[in-house]
Amino acid sequence: MAESTKDILDKYGKKLDGEIKDFDSKVSDPNSPDFTKSYEKFRQAMNPAFNRYEKLANSLGRILTFKVGEKDRTRLQKEIDIAHLNVTPSEVLVLALIAMTLTIVGGALFSLALWLIIDFFSFMMVFLFLILSAFLFFYFVKKPEKLALEWRLKASSQMVPAILYIVVYMKHTSNFERAVEFAAQHLDPPLSLDLRKVFWDVEVGKYSTLKESIDNYLGGWKDYSTEFIEAFHLIESSLYEPGEKRRVEVLERALQVILDGVYDKMLKYTHEVKSPLTNVYMLGIVLPTLALAILPLASTMMDGAIQWFHVLFLFNLIIPFFVVYLTGNAINKRPGGYGDTSLLENNPYYPKFIGKRPYVIGGLVAVPFILLGLLPLIWMYSPLYTTYGDPSFLSLGITILGDAGIFGIIELAGGGLSGPHGLLSLLLSLLVPLGVALMFIIAFNLRTKDLIKARDKYKALEGEFTSSLFSLGNRIGDGLPAEIAFSRVAESSKGTSTEGFFSLVNQNIQQFGMSLEKALFDSRRGAVVFYPSSLVVTSMKILVQSVKKGLTVASKSLMSLSDYVKNIKKVNDRLNDLLADITSDMKSNMTFLAPLLGGIIVGLSGMITLILTSLLTFIESGVEVGSSASSGIDINQITTLFYVGNMIPTYWLQLIVGIYLIQVVFILTGTLVIIRSGQDILAKVNETGKNLRTTIILYVVVALFAILGLAAVAAFALKGMVG
Repeated sequence: MAESTKDILDKYGKKLDGEIKDFDSKVSDPNSPDFTKSYEKFRQAMNPAFNRYEKLANSLGRILTFKVGEKDRTRLQKEIDIAHLNVTPSEVLVLALIAMTLTIVGGALFSLALWLIIDFFSFMMVFLFLILSAFLFFYFVKKPEKLALEWRLKASSQMVPAILYIVVYMKHTSNFERAVEFAAQHLDPPLSLDLRKVFWDVEVGKYSTLKESIDNYLGGWKDYSTEFIEAFHLIESSLYEPGEKRRVEVLERALQVILDGVYDKMLKYTHEVKSPLTNVYMLGIVLPTLALAILPLASTMMDGAIQWFHVLFLFNLIIPFFVVYLTGNAINKRPGGYGDTSLLENNPYYPKFIGKRPYVIGGLVAVPFILLGLLPLIWMYSPLYTTYGDPSFLSLGITILGDAGIFGIIELAGGGLSGPHGLLSLLLSLLVPLGVALMFIIAFNLRTKDLIKARDKYKALEGEFTSSLFSLGNRIGDGLPAEIAFSRVAESSKGTSTEGFFSLVNQNIQQFGMSLEKALFDSRRGAVVFYPSSLVVTSMKILVQSVKKGLTVASKSLMSLSDYVKNIKKVNDRLNDLLADITSDMKSNMTFLAPLLGGIIVGLSGMITLILTSLLTFIESGVEVGSSASSGIDINQITTLFYVGNMIPTYWLQLIVGIYLIQVVFILTGTLVIIRSGQDILAKVNETGKNLRTTIILYVVVALFAILGLAAVAAFALKGMVG
């Protein structure tokens, strides 16, 4: 019998050794089909949004390979790991170098084509292409850093809920592994995926214990969120406390540590970020806009060396990159642990948010405005100009401006056309940025309208939910089953924002015969589907889990959670007050001062161009024009020095300013939302639409009155000069 037992043990021992060796070989070999296939499936579930960038980098990385310096390789690899990208530092560098090279080659070919076709060559254009290539290089080199920052901001906004999940779970079950697993299952991405990766690394044999894997993961946060690491270590230390009371105190201390740490860091950040944001406004908005005021005259004095497309390239490509760089410095300093934690994909209105229909509707509304705004260009470069010329104001009965063309199209002495310089062209050009802005305003409003209403609804619910949560915990503590406790709380909460939630849960249980878990989380009728608040979802997940341990455990969990939420709310309110000072100043600069300044600059440029154009027309038509007695300079000399044909057309100048303001609204609104709420895509889209509406409408109104008002002043001045 003994031999038989030994034979059996040897037989299965050899079989087990073979299985272990087979598993070890698969784990140690990353190219194993089974290992790669399962890991790739896991990784793609984590970050599908990055696949396009990864595919581009991977495909180009097969063509070329560069050896990256040790310092840069370490930095890039760290960012790649944080963002969970499937690329190498070499592939990142290859992508950046190819983008830079293609831009330089493309710019050279474009300049050569212009020289061969129309005999035009500009060193300025070549220089601008070189600048663009440098920006593209740094953009792609910094792309992993940007993606890592986005991942870190979104993940860090879920740190407090993560610690809350673990603490609440461990208060009734002192099992660290199960508590982390509970948090990983109930948190939203990306932090939930980070925690799942912790378990994955243990399962594939990268680390032998969960503690090793957790410690390695926490090491990635040491430069960004030491309070998160400290909270985790306190939770781990609670396992070694001999007394229950002391163990619970350590767990509660862990939650308080992360709350205090987040508050202290955000307090420091609010003081540090003021100066960078002021620099963004001055260097990115004020100075460029003021520079535009002198460009029309500067271009004439330089004999037309500065063309409208140079300014377009500079103001609508180079400077926006510069503004993004400046705002990026402010965003990079933002600490983690605070921000919006709601997962937009769970909302039933999400399909409308990602749909294309809002853009189609917005585009249909915008097209007539844009076409009307492009009328001067269509007239200038179509047979219409050849047939009808440029109709004069005089032909329309406006005698004060004489024979000046309404579109301001000037025939150059060497052939070709310059313009549109006219007053009507300038007024019509306002419709182009207005049309572009209208498309985004309408589209963003249609995308976010229902989602914002739903968010406002559950934000109001969150304000009263803590007291209802405490009441629910009390009812369950009195011995009532959770299903009955919901009906009692629904009755007592009538007239409050929480009534709808508790009534819906009660209705699902009483009328549809659902279990508590289904009444809350059913994909079609679950209450949290209609109230997708992170607080509500967190509370109900903890309730469903803790009620399995008994009514007493569920009652204590809910009442403890109510106290925790009150503390979290106090911290959030204080942080909102601190950040409001910064964001409100920047918003007023963006939506009021910037369009006001831009509109006035456009009006001044229009006045200067109108005066010079009219003087040139008067001289060409033989009208006697007075001279400046004090200076002795003849008007003919002035019009020769400031020849309108060499001037940047105010039509293009206004288009550049209008489009630049739209770009600034997109960039700065995104920055302000990240500073205030982290990676909150819904708030970013909604507030961009609102800020665009305010900024562009104010800009168009100010520019319209400035153009007409200053044109009237110029007309009276011209009337006095004509003798």
